[in-house]
Amino acid sequence: MSKAVIFYGWNRSVPGREQTSAAHFQDYIGYLAGLQESGAIDSYEIVLLNPHGGDLNGFFLLRGDHDQLDALQATEDYQNHVTRGGMHLEGSGAIRGVTGEGVMEWMARWTAHIPG
Repeated sequence: MSKAVIFYGWNRSVPGREQTSAAHFQDYIGYLAGLQESGAIDSYEIVLLNPHGGDLNGFFLLRGDHDQLDALQATEDYQNHVTRGGMHLEGSGAIRGVTGEGVMEWMARWTAHIPG
């Protein structure tokens, strides 16, 4: 069961780079499917948000354990995809988080430090 996630979100394509974004989106989906098939990640999900006036309009959620995601982020392929995204997406970025059992572990650690 996955305990960790990489949340890769973005606002929108840089104006004039929409075709580049569309092509990279397809490349990235193929890349993620290969990672899942090989066991490098447990799974991934793509979320596109309805227009709402905010600066987050979509994200990929990659699931795995901490070791899997550490190894993934160290690869040249992953770093190249993040770099490419930064060149045609406004507000793009990746952040690590926890899910599943990782949430309970994090909350147990956090509540252990609450005074009283």
